[in-house]
Amino acid sequence: MLEPAASNLPSDADHLVALDPDHPGFRDPIYRARRNAIAKLALDHRDGTPPPFVAYTEQEHEVWRKVWDHLAPLHATRAVREWRAAADRLQLHRTWIPQLAEVNELTRRPGIAMLPVAGLISAEGFLTGLGRGVFRSTQYMRHHSMPLYTPEPDVIHELVGHATSFLAPEIIQLSRSFGEVALRADPAMMERLERLYWYTLEFGVALEAGQIKAYGAGLLSSFGELGELDSPSRRAHLRPFDLDVMSRTPYDPTSYQAQLFVAPSFAEMVRQLEAWLADARRPAAG
Repeated sequence: MLEPAASNLPSDADHLVALDPDHPGFRDPIYRARRNAIAKLALDHRDGTPPPFVAYTEQEHEVWRKVWDHLAPLHATRAVREWRAAADRLQLHRTWIPQLAEVNELTRRPGIAMLPVAGLISAEGFLTGLGRGVFRSTQYMRHHSMPLYTPEPDVIHELVGHATSFLAPEIIQLSRSFGEVALRADPAMMERLERLYWYTLEFGVALEAGQIKAYGAGLLSSFGELGELDSPSRRAHLRPFDLDVMSRTPYDPTSYQAQLFVAPSFAEMVRQLEAWLADARRPAAG
């Protein structure tokens, strides 16, 4: 759910969600009303209570099924083994959209709760939430006219990409470490954290048996980007894994990623990133 900009929700209660003109649902009044209704559920939610129940429509369930039909074969060959093992444990329904409350029950032991957010959230708001054991999640579905594309994080991204990762202990520990650093970060450090999170837990790739595999939630929920991951014609330029470079490299959240940083292995990514975050947690000398 990481997004560098502040929330896109204006104060006008009749227009809770502002869609860009090129959004697939921009000219669909039924979709826009639906987005507003789901946003209102999130805005009315109070921390300490279960996430609101969303009565998904058959059309929304159909989008969920269609995306799973396309993603599942790719996960089998292009996701790191740690993510695949987590997916086997979580066993998300593939015929209907699970509720956040259901998923929280399944991932309760690691201790990160998915709570609703009405729209895009700032990097600071998202990352500091992780430090408190909260993952801010959207609940709306992408527009049915383009089931394999979304210009913003939706419930497919949140559940298929992120919720599955919550049963990978390494991802849980890294998420908490990001949050702990964020709770004490100044603006310069927050910007570096935001970029590191993006290039690892959102769009991270690693070598596994000599092949490039995905562990980032953004890739694992994107049919297009995951589908071209091992293709010579991929749009993303592959770069060496260097956390300092990554933390200073801007990114564009609105399109396919221009670059991906390839870790030597998933385990080595965890080791290096945990060490970087541990160093960032230490008080400055003097």
